[in-house]
Amino acid sequence: MANCEMKRRYKRGYFVAVLIGFEEKRAVLWQIFSKVVKHYVTVEIDVNNKRNLYNFRESVVNKLRPPLLEGVRSIIITGPMKTNYAKDFLNHIQKHHQWLFQENSSNNATFGELVGSAVKLNEVSELIKTKEFHNLLSETTSEAADHIIDTLEKRLNETDGGSVILYSLKDIEKLVNSRLEHGKLKPEYIILTDKYLADTKEKNRIHRLLQISKNKNIKTRIVKVETKAGVRLSQLGGLVCFARDKQ
Repeated sequence: MANCEMKRRYKRGYFVAVLIGFEEKRAVLWQIFSKVVKHYVTVEIDVNNKRNLYNFRESVVNKLRPPLLEGVRSIIITGPMKTNYAKDFLNHIQKHHQWLFQENSSNNATFGELVGSAVKLNEVSELIKTKEFHNLLSETTSEAADHIIDTLEKRLNETDGGSVILYSLKDIEKLVNSRLEHGKLKPEYIILTDKYLADTKEKNRIHRLLQISKNKNIKTRIVKVETKAGVRLSQLGGLVCFARDKQ
Protein backbone atom coordinates (compact mmCIF):
# COMPACT_ATOMS: atom_id res chain seq x y z
CA MET A 1 0.00 0.00 0.00
CA ALA A 2 2.82 2.40 0.87
CA ASN A 3 4.40 1.82 -2.53
CA CYS A 4 1.06 2.52 -4.22
CA GLU A 5 0.75 5.78 -2.31
CA MET A 6 4.29 6.74 -3.32
CA LYS A 7 3.58 6.01 -6.98
CA ARG A 8 0.45 8.15 -6.85
CA ARG A 9 2.47 11.03 -5.39
CA TYR A 10 5.02 10.71 -8.19
CA LYS A 11 2.26 10.90 -10.83
CA ARG A 12 0.57 13.78 -9.05
CA GLY A 13 3.75 15.78 -8.68
CA TYR A 14 4.14 18.49 -6.07
CA PHE A 15 1.62 21.04 -4.81
CA VAL A 16 2.08 24.31 -6.74
CA ALA A 17 -0.96 26.55 -6.24
CA VAL A 18 -4.63 26.81 -5.37
CA LEU A 19 -7.15 27.76 -8.04
CA ILE A 20 -10.50 29.22 -6.93
CA GLY A 21 -13.41 29.34 -9.35
CA PHE A 22 -16.16 31.72 -8.25
CA GLU A 23 -19.72 31.89 -9.46
CA GLU A 24 -22.87 33.45 -8.01
CA LYS A 25 -23.60 31.01 -5.19
CA ARG A 26 -20.45 28.97 -4.72
CA ALA A 27 -16.69 28.79 -4.97
CA VAL A 28 -14.84 25.67 -6.07
CA LEU A 29 -11.24 25.26 -4.93
CA TRP A 30 -8.76 23.16 -6.89
CA GLN A 31 -5.29 21.92 -5.98
CA ILE A 32 -2.83 22.60 -8.79
CA PHE A 33 -0.04 20.04 -8.73
CA SER A 34 2.92 20.02 -11.10
CA LYS A 35 1.34 17.20 -13.12
CA VAL A 36 -2.39 17.12 -12.34
CA VAL A 37 -5.30 19.17 -10.98
CA LYS A 38 -7.49 17.83 -8.17
CA HIS A 39 -10.76 19.08 -6.72
CA TYR A 40 -10.12 20.31 -3.20
CA VAL A 41 -13.41 21.60 -1.76
CA THR A 42 -16.61 23.43 -2.70
CA VAL A 43 -17.95 26.30 -0.58
CA GLU A 44 -21.57 27.35 -1.02
CA ILE A 45 -23.40 30.48 0.12
CA ASP A 46 -25.89 30.00 2.94
CA VAL A 47 -28.90 31.79 1.46
CA ASN A 48 -30.63 31.84 4.86
CA ASN A 49 -27.83 33.81 6.51
CA LYS A 50 -28.18 37.61 6.56
CA ARG A 51 -24.41 37.98 6.40
CA ASN A 52 -24.16 35.33 3.72
CA LEU A 53 -21.63 37.08 1.46
CA TYR A 54 -19.26 37.95 4.32
CA ASN A 55 -19.47 34.48 5.85
CA PHE A 56 -19.13 32.86 2.44
CA ARG A 57 -15.87 34.70 1.76
CA GLU A 58 -14.61 33.94 5.25
CA SER A 59 -15.33 30.25 4.64
CA VAL A 60 -13.22 30.38 1.48
CA VAL A 61 -10.36 31.98 3.44
CA ASN A 62 -10.61 29.22 6.06
CA LYS A 63 -10.32 26.59 3.34
CA LEU A 64 -7.11 28.26 2.19
CA ARG A 65 -5.47 27.91 5.59
CA PRO A 66 -4.38 24.23 5.28
CA PRO A 67 -2.57 24.77 1.93
CA LEU A 68 -0.97 27.92 3.34
CA LEU A 69 0.25 25.96 6.35
CA GLU A 70 1.84 23.48 3.95
CA GLY A 71 3.78 26.31 2.33
CA VAL A 72 1.68 26.82 -0.80
CA ARG A 73 1.61 30.57 -1.37
CA SER A 74 0.20 30.97 -4.90
CA ILE A 75 -3.54 31.57 -5.19
CA ILE A 76 -5.23 32.12 -8.55
CA ILE A 77 -8.78 33.48 -8.48
CA THR A 78 -11.18 33.29 -11.41
CA GLY A 79 -14.67 34.46 -12.24
CA PRO A 80 -16.79 34.45 -15.40
CA MET A 81 -16.56 37.37 -17.80
CA LYS A 82 -18.56 40.49 -16.82
CA THR A 83 -18.72 39.48 -13.14
CA ASN A 84 -16.97 40.89 -10.06
CA TYR A 85 -16.90 37.71 -7.96
CA ALA A 86 -13.11 37.36 -8.04
CA LYS A 87 -12.43 41.07 -7.53
CA ASP A 88 -14.92 41.27 -4.65
CA PHE A 89 -13.15 38.39 -2.91
CA LEU A 90 -9.78 40.09 -3.35
CA ASN A 91 -11.22 43.29 -1.88
CA HIS A 92 -12.55 41.28 1.06
CA ILE A 93 -9.21 39.70 1.97
CA GLN A 94 -7.34 42.97 1.48
CA LYS A 95 -9.72 44.56 3.98
CA HIS A 96 -10.03 41.77 6.54
CA HIS A 97 -6.87 39.65 6.13
CA GLN A 98 -3.90 41.95 5.78
CA TRP A 99 -1.66 39.19 7.18
CA LEU A 100 -1.85 37.57 3.75
CA PHE A 101 -0.11 40.57 2.18
CA GLN A 102 2.66 41.39 4.67
CA GLU A 103 5.84 41.45 2.59
CA ASN A 104 8.21 40.68 5.45
CA SER A 105 6.26 37.64 6.60
CA SER A 106 6.85 34.03 5.54
CA ASN A 107 3.08 33.58 5.90
CA ASN A 108 2.08 35.92 3.08
CA ALA A 109 0.48 34.78 -0.16
CA THR A 110 0.58 35.89 -3.78
CA PHE A 111 -2.76 36.32 -5.53
CA GLY A 112 -3.47 36.42 -9.23
CA GLU A 113 -6.78 37.16 -10.95
CA LEU A 114 -7.96 35.63 -14.21
CA VAL A 115 -11.18 35.90 -16.23
CA GLY A 116 -12.73 32.51 -16.84
CA SER A 117 -14.91 29.78 -15.37
CA ALA A 118 -13.28 27.19 -13.12
CA VAL A 119 -16.19 25.49 -11.37
CA LYS A 120 -16.43 22.28 -13.39
CA LEU A 121 -13.56 19.92 -14.17
CA ASN A 122 -13.88 20.40 -17.93
CA GLU A 123 -13.73 24.19 -17.45
CA VAL A 124 -10.58 23.86 -15.36
CA SER A 125 -9.05 21.49 -17.91
CA GLU A 126 -9.54 24.08 -20.64
CA LEU A 127 -8.43 27.00 -18.48
CA ILE A 128 -5.10 25.49 -17.46
CA LYS A 129 -4.19 24.96 -21.12
CA THR A 130 -4.31 28.68 -21.86
CA LYS A 131 -1.25 30.87 -22.18
CA GLU A 132 -2.81 33.39 -19.78
CA PHE A 133 -3.10 30.78 -17.04
CA HIS A 134 0.47 29.54 -17.48
CA ASN A 135 1.83 33.08 -17.45
CA LEU A 136 -0.11 33.96 -14.30
CA LEU A 137 0.86 30.71 -12.57
CA SER A 138 4.52 31.32 -13.37
CA GLU A 139 4.27 34.91 -12.15
CA THR A 140 2.55 34.10 -8.86
CA THR A 141 4.71 31.08 -8.01
CA SER A 142 7.91 32.98 -8.80
CA GLU A 143 6.84 35.93 -6.67
CA ALA A 144 5.84 33.66 -3.80
CA ALA A 145 9.18 31.82 -3.98
CA ASP A 146 11.05 35.14 -4.01
CA HIS A 147 9.36 36.10 -0.73
CA ILE A 148 10.58 32.87 0.84
CA ILE A 149 14.12 33.37 -0.44
CA ASP A 150 14.08 36.94 0.90
CA THR A 151 13.26 35.49 4.31
CA LEU A 152 16.07 32.96 3.91
CA GLU A 153 18.57 35.71 3.01
CA LYS A 154 17.60 37.63 6.14
CA ARG A 155 18.16 34.51 8.22
CA LEU A 156 21.57 34.00 6.62
CA ASN A 157 22.54 37.54 7.63
CA GLU A 158 21.22 37.39 11.19
CA THR A 159 23.88 37.64 13.87
CA ASP A 160 21.85 36.98 17.02
CA GLY A 161 22.41 33.22 16.80
CA GLY A 162 18.70 32.46 16.88
CA SER A 163 18.53 31.17 13.32
CA VAL A 164 20.17 28.08 11.89
CA ILE A 165 20.30 27.03 8.23
CA LEU A 166 20.64 23.33 7.40
CA TYR A 167 21.78 22.11 3.98
CA SER A 168 22.12 18.33 4.24
CA LEU A 169 19.27 15.85 3.93
CA LYS A 170 20.59 13.88 6.90
CA ASP A 171 20.68 16.91 9.21
CA ILE A 172 17.22 18.06 8.12
CA GLU A 173 15.76 14.58 8.65
CA LYS A 174 17.29 14.44 12.12
CA LEU A 175 15.79 17.81 13.04
CA VAL A 176 12.32 17.08 11.63
CA ASN A 177 12.18 13.63 13.21
CA SER A 178 13.18 14.91 16.63
CA ARG A 179 10.54 15.53 19.28
CA LEU A 180 11.41 19.23 19.37
CA GLU A 181 11.85 19.31 23.12
CA HIS A 182 12.33 22.63 24.91
CA GLY A 183 15.57 24.32 23.94
CA LYS A 184 15.93 22.53 20.61
CA LEU A 185 15.62 24.00 17.16
CA LYS A 186 12.22 24.37 15.54
CA PRO A 187 12.20 23.86 11.74
CA GLU A 188 10.15 26.54 9.98
CA TYR A 189 10.63 25.97 6.26
CA ILE A 190 12.06 23.31 3.97
CA ILE A 191 12.77 24.47 0.42
CA LEU A 192 14.16 22.54 -2.52
CA THR A 193 14.32 22.87 -6.29
CA ASP A 194 12.45 20.65 -8.71
CA LYS A 195 15.83 19.70 -10.22
CA TYR A 196 17.12 18.54 -6.85
CA LEU A 197 14.02 16.37 -6.47
CA ALA A 198 14.31 15.01 -10.01
CA ASP A 199 18.04 14.23 -9.78
CA THR A 200 18.32 12.86 -6.26
CA LYS A 201 18.72 9.14 -5.68
CA GLU A 202 16.93 9.60 -2.35
CA LYS A 203 13.42 10.32 -3.65
CA ASN A 204 11.79 8.04 -1.10
CA ARG A 205 13.57 9.84 1.74
CA ILE A 206 12.63 13.25 0.32
CA HIS A 207 8.96 12.36 -0.06
CA ARG A 208 8.90 10.86 3.41
CA LEU A 209 10.52 14.01 4.80
CA LEU A 210 7.96 16.23 3.07
CA GLN A 211 5.07 14.10 4.36
CA ILE A 212 6.35 14.12 7.95
CA SER A 213 6.91 17.88 7.68
CA LYS A 214 3.33 18.34 6.51
CA ASN A 215 2.07 16.28 9.45
CA LYS A 216 4.08 18.47 11.84
CA ASN A 217 2.90 21.74 10.21
CA ILE A 218 6.36 22.55 8.90
CA LYS A 219 6.07 24.56 5.70
CA THR A 220 7.62 23.07 2.57
CA ARG A 221 8.11 24.42 -0.93
CA ILE A 222 9.46 23.09 -4.23
CA VAL A 223 10.56 25.81 -6.66
CA LYS A 224 11.53 25.66 -10.31
CA VAL A 225 15.29 25.72 -10.76
CA GLU A 226 15.18 28.30 -13.57
CA THR A 227 13.50 30.95 -11.41
CA LYS A 228 15.44 33.58 -9.47
CA ALA A 229 14.64 31.73 -6.24
CA GLY A 230 15.66 28.42 -7.83
CA VAL A 231 19.02 29.80 -8.95
CA ARG A 232 19.80 31.07 -5.45
CA LEU A 233 18.68 27.80 -3.91
CA SER A 234 20.91 25.85 -6.32
CA GLN A 235 23.87 27.92 -5.14
CA LEU A 236 23.14 26.59 -1.66
CA GLY A 237 22.96 22.98 -2.84
CA GLY A 238 19.31 22.74 -3.88
CA LEU A 239 17.91 21.81 -0.45
CA VAL A 240 17.63 24.14 2.54
CA CYS A 241 15.88 24.15 5.88
CA PHE A 242 15.79 27.19 8.11
CA ALA A 243 15.02 26.86 11.78
CA ARG A 244 14.91 28.90 14.97
CA ASP A 245 15.59 28.21 18.61
CA LYS A 246 12.37 27.01 20.17
CA GLN A 247 11.40 29.44 22.92
